[in-house]
Amino acid sequence: MKKATFAAGCFWCVESVFAALRGVQSVVSGYIGGPAELADYRSVCSGQTGHAEAVEVVFDDKIISYPQLLQVFFATHDPTTLNRQGHDIGTQYRSAIFPHDVEQEMAARDFIAMLEAQQRFASPIVTTLEAAGPFYPAEDYHQQYYALHGYEPYCQAVILPKQSKLRQQFADWLKTE
Repeated sequence: MKKATFAAGCFWCVESVFAALRGVQSVVSGYIGGPAELADYRSVCSGQTGHAEAVEVVFDDKIISYPQLLQVFFATHDPTTLNRQGHDIGTQYRSAIFPHDVEQEMAARDFIAMLEAQQRFASPIVTTLEAAGPFYPAEDYHQQYYALHGYEPYCQAVILPKQSKLRQQFADWLKTE
């Protein structure tokens, strides 16, 4: 098993996307990227800790590759808005990749360069590559949020469209239930 860590706005949204992929064994919502030695929802939401809401993805690279995870990451959020995804604003909602090794870092750099060369987005990509330091799992009530609360208005308005996009673009990569 390998590990990947991504930040792309609200971790509820990001978790729901990666959890649906075949080869993904687990997805944990949490906090990464800040100098503070501890992180919790209240302190991270203040924007003062430097952490991002993120997900830690454990995956079987014999079933789904890191470059495939990058494809899904860039297709399911806006990597051109600095410190913002939709109504979520602040550094804690930044678009960031936290590589766990040199191979992941090079794959992410190459993928971003390819997207820029192809001009896939109307604006420049602002996704950062940051060292994968300590990851702090979010509180239990944040885990599997969409799976447990998909009926709530936020989930219907924000997460469901991401799920629809995922099903349209990556149907062959989804888990069958």
